[in-house]
Amino acid sequence: MKVSRRGFIKMTGAGAACLTLSRLGIDLGPAQAYAAGLKIEGSKEVISICPFCSCGCNTLVHVKDGKIINIEGDPDYPVSGGGLCAKGAALRSLHVSEKRITKPMYRAPGSDKWVEKDWNWMLDRIAQKVKEQRDKDFVLKNADGLEVNRLESVFSLGSSQMSNEECAVAHQSLRSLGLVHIDHQARV
Repeated sequence: MKVSRRGFIKMTGAGAACLTLSRLGIDLGPAQAYAAGLKIEGSKEVISICPFCSCGCNTLVHVKDGKIINIEGDPDYPVSGGGLCAKGAALRSLHVSEKRITKPMYRAPGSDKWVEKDWNWMLDRIAQKVKEQRDKDFVLKNADGLEVNRLESVFSLGSSQMSNEECAVAHQSLRSLGLVHIDHQARV
């Protein structure tokens, strides 16, 4: 948010006036409720779920002209009572940030430049590298001769943007490859 010097002075003056009025016993509740309503005026409210952890807090998503303009906690949700953790509070920025990368980027070994690649190329490259590593380091039996079928040289760290169902499918897929080192960012 860019604020000019003049805008900063106006906001500081308005804040000081509100603080003074509230200290004199004047109820600013209606004015605050009106101001809060201005940012979402004319938008459609949709109930959604925060994807970051197993709490699954409800969120109120305000959409206007097909774009997300605000996301806040649902005060009627019994677990959080409308509060959101830091990850949940930043949920809107994950969808509307101009810094969000929307295409696969690849940096070759030893290079200092990122190059935009096609999704098919990127997925094939990942599959090829996982297969190479699995063929190289897959352990059929441990030192005692017991069958273990594991791959200890590959680690997976899940994304907090995955739902519980997506995490379950990813976990099953990784276990089928023999991975034993699996963690998830939402747990951290």
